Amino acid sequence: MRSLSYWVFPVVSGLMWLATLLGLLLYWVVNTDRVIYASMQDGQTFAYISDIGASELKPLFVTGCIITALFLDLSFVSDRLLRHRGRLVPNTSPGEKVLGSLAIVFAIIGTIGLTCLSGFDTLRYQDLHNIFLLLFIAGYLLSAIFICWEYQRLGKKHREHPLLRISFWVKLVFVIVELALAVAFAVSNFRGHKDTAAALEWVVAFVFTFYVFSFVIDLYPAVATRNAANDRHHDRHSFGSFGSSAHAQQREIDEIYYATHPTVPQPHHHHHHQPPPPSDTQDGQRTLAANGQSKEDAAANLQKMMRRGHADF
Repeated sequence: MRSLSYWVFPVVSGLMWLATLLGLLLYWVVNTDRVIYASMQDGQTFAYISDIGASELKPLFVTGCIITALFLDLSFVSDRLLRHRGRLVPNTSPGEKVLGSLAIVFAIIGTIGLTCLSGFDTLRYQDLHNIFLLLFIAGYLLSAIFICWEYQRLGKKHREHPLLRISFWVKLVFVIVELALAVAFAVSNFRGHKDTAAALEWVVAFVFTFYVFSFVIDLYPAVATRNAANDRHHDRHSFGSFGSSAHAQQREIDEIYYATHPTVPQPHHHHHHQPPPPSDTQDGQRTLAANGQSKEDAAANLQKMMRRGHADF
């Protein structure tokens, strides 16, 4: 279980999206034998994803879209948080931080589009459904462009981390392929080639799965830095405890020292009022006697505490 980390988020998101798509497609092909839904237009024989999602499988469609979007957003946020904490290669320039922030903003826009298009189905809310479909595709596509740009800059500065370059090329391929497919989908849909447009929509959706899984490449290195982060936290905690006990021990040593050396002036502290030092040796001895210690006993205790302090250090 030690290897479980933030990379689980894109895995859950990708598997949920893939399961949703396969569930919808197989149900339409196997269970209904490619039924023609009421939302399909005249002459259309190939169902859009939203046609099947507007049927009795709408609960599956809505749930799958919400879980996919939620865990994908967690992947974006985790990437930003881990880079900020130094557990992943950090952003070292304002430009990289701006690109990372823009990637998150447009991912949120894509999330709104994906969740809303599943609720506002194409059968009852066709215009709203098309608007949210556009937000979904445009939002995640622009988010991919910005995060791709960010990784290109990071990989150029940190050539010792080859995973940055691998992630950059994977996302760049996704951007090029998805952009070409989105344009072909829009043209086919506009020209009334509904079956072609529906087939392209399915391809666009399945290609999106690989983009989601690509974040595993980005987040998996955080597994190796988790122990280092815990060690730093432990060291800070241990140092704080040691510092408190050492301060108390040093204060006790100082009290015994000034009691056995009454002619040595004590330093003045602003926050704690110190009693005036004894005026002579007799006063110092009276002070020790009042505390139940002789001068020899106090000196012996001082030596023991100093030896114990060296041993602790």
